[in-house]
Amino acid sequence: MSDYDYRKIGVIACIALVVVRLALGWQLLYEGLWKLDSQKTSSPWTAEPYLKNATGPLREHFRNMTGDPNDLKYLDYDTIEARWKGWAQQFAAHYGLDERQQRQLLESVVGREDFRVELEQLPEGVDLGGSLGKVIRFVPEEKRLIIDGKEHLTPKEKQTLLKQVGFDEATMQPEDLQDPVKINFVKALLSLYKSQSNLSFLEQARATLQGDPEMAGSVDERQQGTLDGQRLGKIEIYRNRLARYEQNLAKAKTHFDHDHLNYDWKEIQGLRSELITPIKGLEADMKWKAEKLLSTDQMARGPLPQPMTSQRDIDLKTMWALTIIGGLLLAGLATRIAALAGAFLLFNFYMAYPPFPGYPEPPGVEHAIIVNKVFIEVLMLLTFVFLPSGRWFGIDAIFARIFMRNQPDDRY
Repeated sequence: MSDYDYRKIGVIACIALVVVRLALGWQLLYEGLWKLDSQKTSSPWTAEPYLKNATGPLREHFRNMTGDPNDLKYLDYDTIEARWKGWAQQFAAHYGLDERQQRQLLESVVGREDFRVELEQLPEGVDLGGSLGKVIRFVPEEKRLIIDGKEHLTPKEKQTLLKQVGFDEATMQPEDLQDPVKINFVKALLSLYKSQSNLSFLEQARATLQGDPEMAGSVDERQQGTLDGQRLGKIEIYRNRLARYEQNLAKAKTHFDHDHLNYDWKEIQGLRSELITPIKGLEADMKWKAEKLLSTDQMARGPLPQPMTSQRDIDLKTMWALTIIGGLLLAGLATRIAALAGAFLLFNFYMAYPPFPGYPEPPGVEHAIIVNKVFIEVLMLLTFVFLPSGRWFGIDAIFARIFMRNQPDDRY
């Protein structure tokens, strides 16, 4: 048999290969379009979970592509403050909020500068000096009792002030005091305390991340400066466990080591979820409350564009790559280049969760060693790099005919 015979491909084989190419193209195109369409919903697709839980020798490379593989940005108040304030500014600019709406948005996100209530005069014996003076003050010229919006009055401080006029909140009503000046003071103080108890979203985040001893840790003043005097919070425990996990992962060699690490990783992810869920919940509530300020005309401007983060950049590139590569394979246009690009893209998916011996198994019901479904798709796409399938059925055939027609006839 001659060399030419080895290069022959039968008609049925050509049809079968074209069908396989179309199937691959359709799968990639549909995946890309579905992911793009999900961006209009309340739950847009993102590759974040896929990348953050990557395994294998390139684990750190894929995890670092997200920009924050361990969600530590949700556990740092300064980062939260900068991001939420920046979001509020973008929200106001995008929807063209008026002064009233901007004030309400700022109070909701950041908080008020102070809380005020009318009060004719202070009762005799009420002392607002000392540490109380940093939180609450009376301005006789304005006839206003004012609580600082940043400090806030604590329950203990409130009780201290009420005791100065002989009022017991648990057993008495303001009218029981009989003195009109004291009655007005108690009513004003209780009204102010109730108003200032409605914390802004940033204040709630700060209280969670920095004020909650269970989250931020605490110090026993009786043993301050000693190891026993420092009680680690869950945030610090989470950071320590992450560092210890990475150290143990670098030394892991046996299946037993990886099984133990898998169990440890699940516990760490449970702790991560426990820590960041309240902050993510506050962020979602903040955005929902802001949207309730909008008029119908303002809502017609569409959703606020998402910021271009590292994760957003990866998501957009992935969605459009799937869509474009799938479309080119279906159309049979630049088929070899599209097949090579598709193979490269899917190989990255494969390397994020490689079924290599000695590494944790990828999530899902599939079981494989070295070769899995994604790897097979990579091989199939590489096959089309070396086959002119676009000329058998596709736009490449049209360009091939035009090119051949313009070639000089060298038969003579």
